Amino acid sequence: MDRTERFYKIDSLLQAHRVVPVDQMLAELEVSLATFKRDIEYMRNRLNAPIEWDRDAGGYRYATGAALQQNLPGLWFNASEAYALLMMQALMAEIQPGLLGAHLEPLRARLRAVIEAGQHPAADVESKVKLLTVAARPVPDKYFELVASALLRRIRLDITYFARGRNESSQREISPQMLVHHRGNWYLAAWCHKQNAMRSFAMDSIERVEVLGKAAKSVPKSELTTFIGQGYGIFSGNRLSWATLRFSAERTRWVTRELWHPQQRTKHDAEGRLILELPYTDARELIMDILRHGHHVEVLKPETLRDSVKSELALMVDQYQSRAIGPGLRQVSA
Repeated sequence: MDRTERFYKIDSLLQAHRVVPVDQMLAELEVSLATFKRDIEYMRNRLNAPIEWDRDAGGYRYATGAALQQNLPGLWFNASEAYALLMMQALMAEIQPGLLGAHLEPLRARLRAVIEAGQHPAADVESKVKLLTVAARPVPDKYFELVASALLRRIRLDITYFARGRNESSQREISPQMLVHHRGNWYLAAWCHKQNAMRSFAMDSIERVEVLGKAAKSVPKSELTTFIGQGYGIFSGNRLSWATLRFSAERTRWVTRELWHPQQRTKHDAEGRLILELPYTDARELIMDILRHGHHVEVLKPETLRDSVKSELALMVDQYQSRAIGPGLRQVSA
């Protein structure tokens, strides 16, 4: 453990016991006697920790009458706050493993110390929270850190980006505006100086990142809000349309409680079926979610979206009716 973690561990031991023998301290901290003494002196002189040597008991303790909770570097948490923060840390680790590990470890050490002074081991708390992400695509930590740093410093990036739809890579100069975590994956909303417009970049498709010594273009907050949130899903577009979907009575019991878009409108027809209206600018992600519900949902309007779903369904049916399913297996026919 690093020195900050040792400070918290020393504090935890002193809080939990009236006197802590030197041998116990060394065993818990796994350091030499010289290192331990330097830590104690630093805590006394720099952090004003009231640590005393008790000659008769043969160990260290907090001075009589000292406050039970010493304010060490960072923040002080009570047990319930520590539980919540450890759970948040577990979720963050699932979202982007390794990204903040080095920075959060001293905080995690303090949280563990607070919790372990109570009734439950910290490992139990960490093991009780799991964020399941489906089809998540990991982002190299080095790229994530470079992008995040440029975003906060408001400087431009030169990137090589692989566009899956076109199956080709291209070089872009971009001004990062916002990082978005959507459905288990990270996206960067940025001004593309090649296209002279806002674009959304999947972080896992960035193949190279170079930090440029130029200030980033500043996009007005209203324009950024429109780009990120006016339509359904992560895809952006210039033309805003409204979709009207009708769900079966059975599926209504689930979808009624779902938020598909902040501006969505809902009502129920005479048969108890949910009518969902929501805006979109690019139909691709919306069509995927419509198909996910199968025959339990129908597009009522606009006609263009209804036709797009019909075309996709026709292609699916054709695929299942005519596609050969493998070597040596007979072809399926209608």
